Amino acid sequence: MGCCLTSWFSKKQTALAISITEAEYVSTGKACQQALWMKQALIDYGIRIDDIPIMCDNKRAIDLSKNLVQHSRTKHIEIRHHFIRDNVQKGNISIEKVLSEYNIAEILTKPLKRELFNYLRLGLGMMEQID
Repeated sequence: MGCCLTSWFSKKQTALAISITEAEYVSTGKACQQALWMKQALIDYGIRIDDIPIMCDNKRAIDLSKNLVQHSRTKHIEIRHHFIRDNVQKGNISIEKVLSEYNIAEILTKPLKRELFNYLRLGLGMMEQID
């Protein structure tokens, strides 16, 4: 979108999340998979990217992706969702905090007031502001 390579899809999660943190962690893991796929596709065109930043607005999910220790609180999360931890540790991706009010993805997932909608739409680089 705009000047950025973007991958977006909407799909009902098949994993049952018992907390917002777990749901964000699973979603961030899916974003990691997409980012690594895009990274590999770009290599075919001679474009190499070292560290791919993934933006997340949930601090606990970010902490969980960086912490390699298995806690009793996270034992119920399926092993396949910890794929993101491996890639953070290898340096393939980095998880960065984005405040909710600056998270451009909010425009795709939530009803917004006009001002915030216009701000985020401008952030997409797709259109000019409508008054």
